[in-house]
Amino acid sequence: MKAWTPYIKGFKGYLQLEKSLSANTIQAYLHDIEKLVQYIDYIQSNVQPEKIDYHFLQEFLNWIHELGMTARTQARVISGIKAFYKYLLLENIVSDDPTTLLEGPKIGQKLPDFLTVEEINALIGVIDRSKPEGERNKAIIETLYSCGLRVSELVNLKLSGCSFDVGFIKITGKGNKERIVPIGNVAISQLEIYFQSYRNHLNIQTGEEDFVFLNPRGKHLTRVMIFTIIKDLARIAGIRTSISPHTFRHSFATHLIEGGADLRAVQEMLGHSSITTTEIYTHLDRDYLRSAILQFHPRG
Repeated sequence: MKAWTPYIKGFKGYLQLEKSLSANTIQAYLHDIEKLVQYIDYIQSNVQPEKIDYHFLQEFLNWIHELGMTARTQARVISGIKAFYKYLLLENIVSDDPTTLLEGPKIGQKLPDFLTVEEINALIGVIDRSKPEGERNKAIIETLYSCGLRVSELVNLKLSGCSFDVGFIKITGKGNKERIVPIGNVAISQLEIYFQSYRNHLNIQTGEEDFVFLNPRGKHLTRVMIFTIIKDLARIAGIRTSISPHTFRHSFATHLIEGGADLRAVQEMLGHSSITTTEIYTHLDRDYLRSAILQFHPRG
């Protein structure tokens, strides 16, 4: 958002000259302000720094929380925005500080469960790939984690919606809304292994031909079966966190955000409707969404 550029440049100079902060610390502060600007772009607002109030900032914090940003990162973003408004006050650009009453999440508070990259690797590592369904189960985990799907979206994933040559899948989400989601190369490779070693050898029942994930009887998997597979793997891997298919959705979002992905790109991929009162859907360039997966996702 170009209107904010002079303010951000001035803030950078203030941090360099008056605060004598290191280049890394300055970059972290600027990154925090960038997140706020991304939100302003997302809701298609032209709001200037002096027009932002406490309630606007609360809506912004709700947005980054909904996207899966960890409490620690939320607290750091708030710290950056507070520093920005301190600078604006000193320069008489604003007369009031909207961040005065702003409180971050308590670092120790309960957040949506997500797995670390190491835990996801451990979970995949205990899959018995000598069993016929092993490659299928690995493909399920890789797809959940690569695409951030809801469990209902996973069980209803169709072959006709998979465009592996360009790295996208078509998803039917809540309210029958369709969206195009990028899929990482690791997940694509595993799906192809599953097709060749398991799915192609099944006696698929009539009406089930287009479903990606099938059971040994040639019928599509149920939500309950996905839950059971994940619970069993977590138990074998010794993961004590209570996890479900949705945990991979949270992990997908959290790892992308922590890696530095654009918040709007993450929101688009998750299929979240806007959490502001006006429901605005921002369509981002598909190549840009795929580049976010390849650049920022641990298994891109």
